[in-house]
Amino acid sequence: MNALSRPSLRPERPHAVIIGAGPGGLASAMLLASRGLRVTVLEKDRVVGGRSRTLETEAGYRFDLGPTFFLYPRILGEIFAECGTKLEEEVELIRLDPQYRLVFEAAAGNVTVDATPDLARMEAQVAKIDPRDAAGVRPFMEENRRKLAAFRPVLERAFTKATDLMAPDMLRALPLLKPGRSVDADLRRHFRDPRTRLAFSFQSKYLGMSPFRCPSLFTILSFLEYEHGVFHPRGGCGSVATAMARVAADLGVEFRLNTPVDRITFDGDRATGVEAGGAVIPADSVVLNGDFAHAMPRLVPDAIRRKWSDKRIGQARYSCSTFMLYLGVEGELPDLAHHSILLSEEYQRNIQEIEEGIVPQTPSLYLHHPNATDATMAPPGHASLYVLVPVPNLTHGHEWTEADTARYRKLALDRLRGLGVPDIESRIRYERVVTPRDWRDEYAVGYGATFNLAHDLRQMLMFRPGNRFGDTKGLYLVGGGTHPGSGLPVIYEGARISADLLLRDLGRAPVSTRI
Repeated sequence: MNALSRPSLRPERPHAVIIGAGPGGLASAMLLASRGLRVTVLEKDRVVGGRSRTLETEAGYRFDLGPTFFLYPRILGEIFAECGTKLEEEVELIRLDPQYRLVFEAAAGNVTVDATPDLARMEAQVAKIDPRDAAGVRPFMEENRRKLAAFRPVLERAFTKATDLMAPDMLRALPLLKPGRSVDADLRRHFRDPRTRLAFSFQSKYLGMSPFRCPSLFTILSFLEYEHGVFHPRGGCGSVATAMARVAADLGVEFRLNTPVDRITFDGDRATGVEAGGAVIPADSVVLNGDFAHAMPRLVPDAIRRKWSDKRIGQARYSCSTFMLYLGVEGELPDLAHHSILLSEEYQRNIQEIEEGIVPQTPSLYLHHPNATDATMAPPGHASLYVLVPVPNLTHGHEWTEADTARYRKLALDRLRGLGVPDIESRIRYERVVTPRDWRDEYAVGYGATFNLAHDLRQMLMFRPGNRFGDTKGLYLVGGGTHPGSGLPVIYEGARISADLLLRDLGRAPVSTRI
């Protein structure tokens, strides 16, 4: 054997291929590269960020495509620290106060609440709804502080076998979880008025679920906002994804944009790489960051997926969808809050209609007006407005037509008046509409379910697709469709869990998931 053919004394670095440069894929890339792996990220679009990207127009309007705020930066801060840098040095996060404006619609007159992390001021705001409920604010906070502390270890580890449900941390958390109780029912112990309960429970919409059905665990969502803050990343949420990609690239991660993956290759049940554009890219491990319901049937053979077959995916329960308007408007809107939510007097009926596949005719809606905080989001003298209306997903068989879109566009613009927005029709200089059908067809979201698989008790923990995908070897999942669930901080935690499993399986130094 000559010198050129002599095997290296150092084994080649394991190669991980990541499908998708959304939040979970970017976090995975950072962590795996920081542990010495060779990492290649394949992204079908021309930009990173997935649904957390920022849309930029030639006229200078900027819109977040999906998430419009940043919560609980601790997790992502720890991921940046693992990579030898600091989140606050890479991204400017502006803490909002007030966090958002809630407008409770009523025939007798609207009630407006400016939600604030200052508990004394928040008690005064709650008293505007019902003076008796102000006394429940601090007990609510204290109870959920204990709940998060008890449940945090459960959210920070994988569930790979049935006995994980009986682990000591799970048993310690169970008394606080009240699994048979909904978010709204749990809040009744603190707040009498249904509007107050809605102020502390509408956050279940972050999961695409109803507070009247969502498990009581998720009262921690509003607690996280008041305890740890609601942040605006300067330049939009896409600036976070851009910073993550920059740090990953500095660690040696290779990004291949405009590169859709055709399938994951297998040897038996072991993932061996991916095929993209007719070329096979070998890998020691594959991380899938696509929307679960969309990507899994397309990339992994049904015969391999005994637990999550095409049939089961088709029968699973999914979140609602959203009807979106992205509007560039001439003229400033100085009286608008950064975040505003119009809560219909028929909120509970709206939720029931959405669950039944009926498009609400008096819907609640959310308005993002980032120019209230960040002048970079629109040209001078203009405003970028993001309007979101919860609507049914596509599992009910209704396909959005052009007539549906035109009708609902008019309805959404009319409903904006409830938030104090004047008639802006003649001032719109840029407009983009995204319907449930667009979420499915353009953005590869299964059934147009914007928030992925529903988070009911039968689709959580052990019953959600696993971080190490169950019936395979070498295939790992990240994103809202896997444990622990959807929402940016939870997706980052899921990426940390998946990276930890992958590294352990390769015999590498693991990621710390409990700093």
